[in-house]
Amino acid sequence: MISTKKIQMVDLKGQYQKIKKEVDASIQQVIDTTAFINGPAVKEFQTDLENYLKVKHVIPCANGTDALQIAMMALELKPGDEVITASFTYVATAEVIGLLGLVPVLVDVNPDTFDIDLDAIERNITPKTKAIVPVHLFGQSANMEKIMLIAKKHNLFVIEDVAQAIGGDYFFEDGNKAKTGTIGTIGCTSFFPSKNLGCYGDGGAMFTNDDELAKKLRMIAHHGQSVQYKHDVLGVNSRLDTIQAAILKVKLKHLDEYAASRNKVAEHYDNAFANHPKLKTPTRSKHSNHVFHQYTLKLTNIDRTKLREQLAERGISSMVYYPIPLHFQKAFASDRNKQGDFPVTEKLCEQVLSLPMHTELDEDTLNYITKTFLELIG
Repeated sequence: MISTKKIQMVDLKGQYQKIKKEVDASIQQVIDTTAFINGPAVKEFQTDLENYLKVKHVIPCANGTDALQIAMMALELKPGDEVITASFTYVATAEVIGLLGLVPVLVDVNPDTFDIDLDAIERNITPKTKAIVPVHLFGQSANMEKIMLIAKKHNLFVIEDVAQAIGGDYFFEDGNKAKTGTIGTIGCTSFFPSKNLGCYGDGGAMFTNDDELAKKLRMIAHHGQSVQYKHDVLGVNSRLDTIQAAILKVKLKHLDEYAASRNKVAEHYDNAFANHPKLKTPTRSKHSNHVFHQYTLKLTNIDRTKLREQLAERGISSMVYYPIPLHFQKAFASDRNKQGDFPVTEKLCEQVLSLPMHTELDEDTLNYITKTFLELIG
């Protein structure tokens, strides 16, 4: 059987159809009021997200990359300061470090959960180290409790990259819990359309419980001004459009529902692929739940390129996140980033494969994906 309809990694159209009336009404309200920049919906969404995350301050901005950059600017990191992050992540995490003249110190990750390696963080701390940027990759949190202990010990800032795990819960050893992105000094997220909480264009936000830091983040995102035409610091122009805020306000109501749907898809995949000698299904961390931005398998003794071609011929999308480690990228070439220094990351980039993961996958489609996949790998 070959599917006549391509199964996308993300079905934004199908998701939209279910909330069409709500979204259309919210967009129309913005158009009717013509408050396209900093309209009421921006503040309303900000407040709704603060309440959802149980965080004191949400500062919306234009995109997730800006969020990371503004966070580092607000912390007054200086050229030459070192910032530790993982090599197994999307380029934006490390890109902004370099753009600000800071030094990206790339480290390896854990082979099972894909989150930043705690021992590698400790080994790479120097007198120049000022911050750690853990990435909550694919939908579950890095070990924030231990990262915060390391940060406290060495007097470091922690900037959480929560673009792939918004809405997730982190569980502390004492039984308390907090939303991912609200534990570090600043949390940063993206509202890119394919994210678990995505708008219909670009968007992002920063989270913090520090009142003074929140003021600074808002100021920097608004040309460095706290009041119009009074510029206290050098800033940028990074705003969340009112229409995008109006869309996000609607979609935030469904975020937990979306996470539950994604977990059902993951459970279906897990059951289908359980104990297969060529496959390793995603490991669930004991210190957080998983909101499955991606469902990522590790392959053994499988020609990944050929498999992807065969899946595509049968209408099944797949993706490799990420095919090239950051330390192999020309932009991050450095004497400290040598082949073989990051064995886990290098192996993962050869092994990983992500399958369709979204809220509109029904049982028939999932059965087709898993049956076809298993037939192809033998």
